[in-house]
Amino acid sequence: MTVQQPTDWNSPEMVARIRKRYRSEKTFRTMGLVALTFAGAFLTFLLYTMISNGLPGFRATEIRLDVAYTEQALGLSAQDVQGPDGMEMLRNADYGLLAGDALAAKLGLSDPDDIMRAERLVSQASGSILRDHLLANPGQFGQTVPVWVPASSDFDMLKKGNIRRDAPEAERRISDEMLGYFEKLEADGDVRTAFNTRFFTGADSRDPELASVWGATVGSLLTLFVTLIISFPIGVLTAVYLEEFAPKNRVTDFIEVNINNLAAVPSIIYGLLGLAVFLGTFGMPRSAPLVGGLTLALMTLPTIVIAGRVAIRAVPPSIRDAARGIGASPLQVVFHHVVPLAMPGILTGTIIGMARALGETAPLLMIGMRAFIVDVPSSLDDPATVLPVQVFLWSDSIERGFVEKTSAAILVLLVFLMMMNGLAIYLRQKFERRW
Repeated sequence: MTVQQPTDWNSPEMVARIRKRYRSEKTFRTMGLVALTFAGAFLTFLLYTMISNGLPGFRATEIRLDVAYTEQALGLSAQDVQGPDGMEMLRNADYGLLAGDALAAKLGLSDPDDIMRAERLVSQASGSILRDHLLANPGQFGQTVPVWVPASSDFDMLKKGNIRRDAPEAERRISDEMLGYFEKLEADGDVRTAFNTRFFTGADSRDPELASVWGATVGSLLTLFVTLIISFPIGVLTAVYLEEFAPKNRVTDFIEVNINNLAAVPSIIYGLLGLAVFLGTFGMPRSAPLVGGLTLALMTLPTIVIAGRVAIRAVPPSIRDAARGIGASPLQVVFHHVVPLAMPGILTGTIIGMARALGETAPLLMIGMRAFIVDVPSSLDDPATVLPVQVFLWSDSIERGFVEKTSAAILVLLVFLMMMNGLAIYLRQKFERRW
């Protein structure tokens, strides 16, 4: 019998091996630290770029106009306004010349061509804005009141420093004459930069100064609502059946393999499926949250099924045995004991799947949700778009003002995603039980 000699830890060979192992561990830690530093640097650069480009989109340049809501300017009399159809008369009045008249009075202009050029200082929708202001304050009829209206996109960019004032006239979109008008208004205190409330209260627009994310936000919420009510019950019931009731045979193995494969299918394939089935076969309305939600539900189902099965499988078998021991039926075992204990994991997987659906663009482009929508959707079959598609549309625009709007919309989308992931973490920590 051979007697094993004790290890000589002080031998040169053993000392060299130990030093080599320590060097390997140190090298691995250094590589991990370097990788973490690079990842943090890229993430910081990305967030800095988005925030620095997007924050100006939350502010807007406004010009104060002393608007004369007089009988002569609107072509109405006091009797017309005070009559039973007074509000309707105000709504249908002509507000197209009010902004030009106010600018002419401020800048001392009398030539019609000069007044027409000066009107480019303010948004093309100034007439509608002045009308809405008077409809909200009908008592101001017959008076001259100050009203802040949004400046046009070029002068908004000028105020924010994106257009150089000292550049030669041929190298900027604003002529020296218009620049002089704007600087005169600035000197008189008639220009300000304020929080852009229209960015969160309206729909899309061809004019950057009026573009808003509210329509796309409502479209996203309606689309996710349809996605949730379709994918959640079907996904959870599928997971319950496969884990608790389905027999273990080749058919169920085939189904399980295909569910796992569907989770890895590119999202645009689901867009093609939605285009062929929901639009081509059933003739559902194009560019509607209903169709978008159904398409995203198909994409989200595999994720919910897989997360649900993992959560159900994590419940200890002793819970099932104890429930059966007190006389519970198979359905009672599952729905009174197993599913409630697995619900935190199921909800976490569902929210993560919904967060992925919120950020998807390709499948929604395939079903036509890239249309220019000027109204906020109010139902599931109204034309609508969603935040990722809105970002895509704005990024494709040639207007300089849409650059900051694109980054601002990305920030709004990131906030939504962080809220959904934060909710998933909260539910996991609140309801999770460790066995």
